[in-house]
Amino acid sequence: MELRELSAYVAVVEEGGMSAASRRLHVSQSALSQTVSALERELGVTLLERTSIGVRPTEAGATFLVEARAVLARYHQAVRTMTSYTTESGGVIRVGIPLELDPDVLPAALAKFAAESPHARVVPQHLSTAAQFIALRGDQLDVGLVRERPPGSEFDAMLVAREPLGVLICSKLVNRLAGPDGVQLDQLAELRWVGFPRSGSPAWYDELTGILGSHGIDLGPPAADDQTLIAAVKFAAVSSGQAFALAPENGLQPLPENVSWLPLAGNPIVRRTWAVWPAESRRRDIGRLIASFQAPRGIESDHSPVSSREGAGQAVAPNRKDAQT
Repeated sequence: MELRELSAYVAVVEEGGMSAASRRLHVSQSALSQTVSALERELGVTLLERTSIGVRPTEAGATFLVEARAVLARYHQAVRTMTSYTTESGGVIRVGIPLELDPDVLPAALAKFAAESPHARVVPQHLSTAAQFIALRGDQLDVGLVRERPPGSEFDAMLVAREPLGVLICSKLVNRLAGPDGVQLDQLAELRWVGFPRSGSPAWYDELTGILGSHGIDLGPPAADDQTLIAAVKFAAVSSGQAFALAPENGLQPLPENVSWLPLAGNPIVRRTWAVWPAESRRRDIGRLIASFQAPRGIESDHSPVSSREGAGQAVAPNRKDAQT
């Protein structure tokens, strides 16, 4: 029995159903259902009663809920106690990074952090948003850079990037599609969108496809969960002249000769990136790293997004809310 299984069970009971719990935990409903079923098999009891409106704990499930919460609380208390030995600089900070990231975000933050904490070491790794949340919960990451702000109080979050997305298209289409302010999103209805797997970032995927669908864009078949939308895949797809891909202006350089980037008129699609860390963290080095990030361009200073709660060693300015626009 693992802590993640206990956390999954508690979430299902607290949310009253698999669907809401899967959104909270950023995992698929099928994976969550399998986790609960595995717990029931291991314990030899039925924990949940399935109803037409969701789930509720059985008598055994209610007893197990109390025990699971106690174990999780004890675990978090142990982590908090041990952080008193590791709150000074000199440790390792594991940072999750999405496949594409504003090139101005991380280098500037790391340079500032290195000057203030020369003995600390940052270890980055590429992971999808969903994979980062799983790693954060499993104590395999200390900070994530993700595409969606987490709900609830489990994590603190700070907006660190706000990127208007343009389009990559075959260069032979530029003269026909480009207007004085860029490409109108409706004009791309004749092309297929080169998308990414929904499982990697469900909330961002749903927001994005909602915008595209409202403009008559052909979303095409869903991308396979194991598909990684690297630059080479985007370039190959749009080179045919039958598809387009979304990208920030300077995110995929250099471009092949037969691929062009154009802005979308009116900036209808904005991609946001949040720095996210466990709300219960009290590591001062993580606090200094978070404080090293700059407010994203285009956000007024009095709405600069910072953590929604005090955390990470209390180093981030408290009590100012994230501006999700």
